[in-house]
Amino acid sequence: MATPRVLVASDLDRTLIYSSAALALTMPDARAPRLLCVEVHESRPLSYMTETAGALLGELGDTAVFVPTTTRTRKQYQRINLPGPAPKYAICANGGHLLVDGVSDPEWHARVTARLAGECAPLAEVREHLATTADPLWVRKHRVAEDLFAYLVVERELLPEEWVKELAVWAENRGWTVSLQGRKIYAVPKPLTKSAAMYEVARRTGAAVTLAAGDSLLDADLLLAADRGWRPGHGELAEADWTAPAITALPERGVAAGERILREFLHACADGGTGQV
Repeated sequence: MATPRVLVASDLDRTLIYSSAALALTMPDARAPRLLCVEVHESRPLSYMTETAGALLGELGDTAVFVPTTTRTRKQYQRINLPGPAPKYAICANGGHLLVDGVSDPEWHARVTARLAGECAPLAEVREHLATTADPLWVRKHRVAEDLFAYLVVERELLPEEWVKELAVWAENRGWTVSLQGRKIYAVPKPLTKSAAMYEVARRTGAAVTLAAGDSLLDADLLLAADRGWRPGHGELAEADWTAPAITALPERGVAAGERILREFLHACADGGTGQV
């Protein structure tokens, strides 16, 4: 079997899949797209894509090495049931776990944890800082993901903007980065990257071209590492008007952006990822 030439590494939440709050169905109800539920949590539907996007994703899985690439933990990722062929590879915990046929590669995880231990402040220090500075008035949950990074679930309308800025500076000085996504504030070690895991999958599959998409600050390294990348018209990157030479900023927002991103992936795969017709 010929080695696939193109690898597609895409963020999931608010890039390919959307909660009901993030759908951004701004069109008249009668013109709203049919939706496909791709995630159920505690017996309730949680995440969606359009039915058209589902068909496009199935086509993409037959065309390229499709690699779901997420900050979600393995358990959170495994709730998702995407259309199309089951991906052989998936990147979870922002690159901390590389799944191969659904199982974390122990050698990869060991390499990641060794690098974190040598290059940035320990998780315990970050957790303590969050616990002592975050106000219970607007914090709903303190969480640790895979013993790799921490995040808070907050009441966004009560969250002080100045606190987020101060946290970002504090984290920067300790080798960590901060990302605000919806109702979650992530504190993630800088060496914990989606791009490093993408490079590893490209090496293993022999992919000559890499394509990527994402909406948040935690996706920036992935987009910069890929040969071509796309970001939707919503999210942290859009709010910052972030761009780079090989990045296309799409105007679509919400679930329509997910459909557009999949079309862009398929068009790029058709031309070998070069951008040339």
